[in-house]
Amino acid sequence: MSSSEKIKRKFVKALVSLMECEPLDRITVTEIVEACEVTRPTFYRYFKDKYDLVNWYFDILAQKSFRQMGISLSLREGLITKFQLMMEEKVFFSSAFSSSAQNCLIDYDYECIYQFYKDVIHKKGDACLTPEIDFLLRMYCHGSIHMTAEWTKNKMILTPEEMTDRLIDALPPKLCELLKDL
Repeated sequence: MSSSEKIKRKFVKALVSLMECEPLDRITVTEIVEACEVTRPTFYRYFKDKYDLVNWYFDILAQKSFRQMGISLSLREGLITKFQLMMEEKVFFSSAFSSSAQNCLIDYDYECIYQFYKDVIHKKGDACLTPEIDFLLRMYCHGSIHMTAEWTKNKMILTPEEMTDRLIDALPPKLCELLKDL
């Protein structure tokens, strides 16, 4: 692991530790850097703000789960893996998904998932992403992200498998047809 990767992970560890006691929106960059025993300029060398740190860490976890769909995991396997990782990182996700600030995880996750599915559909041919399909995709992505956020904030009562099955069942039939190969 590179030195920049180590310091970024150190920031995440400090942030998660702080999240155990207070909501993300109340945590300051000063608290994060003090917990890491580094300077603010060091933090800003890597991240724009604390939400950028949250989104960076989300990307790390997404590489292990969601972004493996269609490569080494099916749609169901990728979602189950994502929800399992979220359960393992419960403090992080319940706090991160509780924020609605600018650059928050809900918005970032939406952009990631929307772009991912859009790319999958584009690979099937440009004619597949009609305005109707794009509408359904945007609606589904918004809904699935908000249900995921609700799941994290409500103590993750459903198992990863149950959550996955519900999100797959909620896919509009026209989207389901386009994403069935994942």
